[in-house]
Amino acid sequence: MTGLASKNMEELQALMAELNEPKFRAGQIFAWLARGVRPEGMTNLSRRLRETLAQMPYGGASIFDRRVSQKDGTIKYLFELEDGNLVEGVLMRYKYGNTLCVSTQVGCRMGCAFCASTLNGCVRDLEAGEILSFVSCAERDVPCEEGRKRSVTNIVLMGSGEPLDNYENVVRFLRLVSAPEGMNISPRNISLSTCGLVPQLRKFMREAPHVTLSVSLHAPNDAIRSMLMPVNAAYPMAELLDAAKEYAEYTGRRVIFEYALIQNMNSARKHAQELASRLRGINCHVNLIPLNHVEERSLMGVTRQEAEAFMGWLSELGISATIRREMGTDIEGACGQLRRRVLEARREENR
Repeated sequence: MTGLASKNMEELQALMAELNEPKFRAGQIFAWLARGVRPEGMTNLSRRLRETLAQMPYGGASIFDRRVSQKDGTIKYLFELEDGNLVEGVLMRYKYGNTLCVSTQVGCRMGCAFCASTLNGCVRDLEAGEILSFVSCAERDVPCEEGRKRSVTNIVLMGSGEPLDNYENVVRFLRLVSAPEGMNISPRNISLSTCGLVPQLRKFMREAPHVTLSVSLHAPNDAIRSMLMPVNAAYPMAELLDAAKEYAEYTGRRVIFEYALIQNMNSARKHAQELASRLRGINCHVNLIPLNHVEERSLMGVTRQEAEAFMGWLSELGISATIRREMGTDIEGACGQLRRRVLEARREENR
């Protein structure tokens, strides 16, 4: 059953009709839900209505743990869901505002070779209201800077899970978080990162055309990508790149290709040349990522100097590229690492 926090305005209006409450109550409740407030705190509602709503499943989250980087102020959150599951989020501070990276699933089923999120598989999808709660939790936790309307100015769906594998909930979340009556965060300030579920991607471009698309590519050819990302067997690079090009042309927005540089696998000059040849003709930008080492994985990243060389090769070939700034390295900022440590500690305690 969908929790109260996941309901849109139309569903709340229908609920008010069932409860014989005036229609305008739906707008009041929607505004409270956008702020992560539970029924007992909705002070402009009658006591009877608050008590009725409090009996319904809510479907939110709370902050279980938080770690602050001493290097750059990045905050790593571990959110606890109402069923006891834990998921991660990361608040990154930039000059233009704060970007919150949120998860869309508890774990992940995609099996990418460089990621800690997928080590224990996917436990379940997150509801739209749970994802929304991550934003409201961070809003309450971090003071809003002077001159800004909110603490969280940008959102990236790039935490644990594959967003397009939880399609309906993710699209519902995007509509909730961008609703003028709620948080009113512009879709242009939201990015979604996918490993490349092509059918869902083609559908998504028509349902959320203003969201920035990031594609986890990480390889210049099918042979390397299949070793790193099992999804490539279902949707090979040619099919994925066709869909990405279509996305750029349909939306008028540049596609971001994420490319984690891995020693002895995808970081030589020949790989840059092959990658450039595959991306030419697509309105895109390559985001080069220094690989975060995961203890359970054998893959190793490249040095900063090697990353800069790779960026230079792409630039020479006419492909726009930058190296992603490393943030939160002292607080296990990469997806899945903190959650995995806490789960391991819990298992030790229960032995």
